Amino acid sequence: MTTTDPTSRTQAVTALDQQQRDELDAAITELASGAKLWASTPLSERAGLLGAVHAAMTGAVQEWAETAAAIKGLDPSSQLIGEEWIAGPYAGLAGAGTLAHSVAALAAGTSPLATSRFGTAPGGRVTIPVLPTNGHEWLLLHGFSAEVWMAPGRSAGEVRASAGLGELTPSMSGGVGLVLGAGNITSIPPLDVLYEIVANNRAVLLKLNPVMAGMKSVFDKALAPLIDFGVLRIVQGAGDVGAYLTQHDVISHVHITGSAATHDAIVWGTGEDAARRKAAGSPLLAKPITSELGGVSPIIIVPSAWTKHDLRYQAEHVVTQRLHNGGYNCIAGQVVVVSSNWPQKKAFLAELRRALAAAPHRPAWYPGSDGRMRAASAAYPAAERMGKDGCRLLIDVQAEDNASHVLTTEYFSPVLGVVEVPGTGQAFLDAAVTLANDEFVGTLGANLIVEPKVIRQLGTGFLGAVARLRYGTIAINAWTGLGFLTATASWGAFPGATIDNVQSGIGTVHNALLIDRPERTIVRGPFRPFPRSFAHGEFTLFPKPPWFVQARSAATTGRRLAGFAAKPSWLKMPAIFFAAFRA
Repeated sequence: MTTTDPTSRTQAVTALDQQQRDELDAAITELASGAKLWASTPLSERAGLLGAVHAAMTGAVQEWAETAAAIKGLDPSSQLIGEEWIAGPYAGLAGAGTLAHSVAALAAGTSPLATSRFGTAPGGRVTIPVLPTNGHEWLLLHGFSAEVWMAPGRSAGEVRASAGLGELTPSMSGGVGLVLGAGNITSIPPLDVLYEIVANNRAVLLKLNPVMAGMKSVFDKALAPLIDFGVLRIVQGAGDVGAYLTQHDVISHVHITGSAATHDAIVWGTGEDAARRKAAGSPLLAKPITSELGGVSPIIIVPSAWTKHDLRYQAEHVVTQRLHNGGYNCIAGQVVVVSSNWPQKKAFLAELRRALAAAPHRPAWYPGSDGRMRAASAAYPAAERMGKDGCRLLIDVQAEDNASHVLTTEYFSPVLGVVEVPGTGQAFLDAAVTLANDEFVGTLGANLIVEPKVIRQLGTGFLGAVARLRYGTIAINAWTGLGFLTATASWGAFPGATIDNVQSGIGTVHNALLIDRPERTIVRGPFRPFPRSFAHGEFTLFPKPPWFVQARSAATTGRRLAGFAAKPSWLKMPAIFFAAFRA
């Protein structure tokens, strides 16, 4: 990278008043000392500190979920508050607890993967099972599984030995890192902070997204042990604060969760100067940057003969992938890929329309949503307005339409597209994979919905198609959001992006087993929920998942799941199942 552009550095400095600069400089100075202290801290003490974080998070869960719900304008009685319990404190607690176990294992001289039974995948890839990892998970998420795939050429021995990342060389400090926090899911900022500290040996300055300003008091409590130890400071501010911090000489690394446009503004600047820098290969940012940036996620529907219950359930599944969190997810499914030769295509699309219209109403809480909806309507005038007050948009792309808009624009709003590909069986699947790889923007996550009997019929052809999908998380009969929630899974774009073609980002987060250079995570789930699963030979006890937007008992289930993550116990299982089976 090149040195900082002095003009841009001056602009960033002068955008803030002296008091703001002094406060930010003081925080960074404290963190520089904290980074040195962290580098001299034994692994056993680090594990203890992470355990203290888990305890602090436990004490903040109620305020955490309630504050997040208030930010998003949810009625306190809404079942949608279950999303805030699950995607907030549950995910944060799972991440902190698993990282504590991994560091404790390393402190004892053991790899976090010491007991993992590796498998293989196409291309000679080593695979690592990451869900379930214990009896609690086996029962709690019965029927779901996940594994991390490594890139071809990595041996099992090397993968096991390299697990630990920065904790293998704890005295090598990564300096002070800047985390530009996400504005949509409340577990993302604390999980990113934990990963920077543990995996990369950095002290961290977390700048909250202005949308999440109300979460500062929650994070101050949940992450208090890290603040007290001196390896974390949390600040507020808009773009001017972010610009000052990214250009600060003491900040050694930047991590952002956001959009590709924001990433490019940080790396290259804006306007004509940005285009000039990019053409010359002279980035404005003079330090490394990692990122998680979203994209346009496909939902590939592999055709076969479905029952009417299958059609309805999977339509609700698709709608959940789009409408969870109101549609403001980097991993939200945006475009459904169906076969033009599927005899049940019209029946499925009818169920999709019904589910999209009937899903619970919620405010359009994320800034700019209405404008993005208008842009989608302008690109597709025949798009259908659905739901209360026409708050959702369905774009059924026809032959005469230009599909590129919906395939290359991350709408980050309640917009769902449908495109068709000809063929059945392996021919359809191969064509859909090619479309997803070549025409969709982004490489964060892809979803496949396919009957188990079709997976068996396609055999190696199916696994080969999965291997060809260039996405960081691939969900088969599940939503990639489960990969996000799985602390032991890797999370991030498919490897290979660069700062001048960033796609869905660079690097990995979550990954609480500290696996070195994972390629992707594969999540699997049941095609049918219990009890219909048993009638069709799928032996899973899992009912309609609590993350479904249609789940009537999601708030209770989510709260009990967070309580379980705070203090796992077999005695808590019956209450969780009682709530879940009322979904």
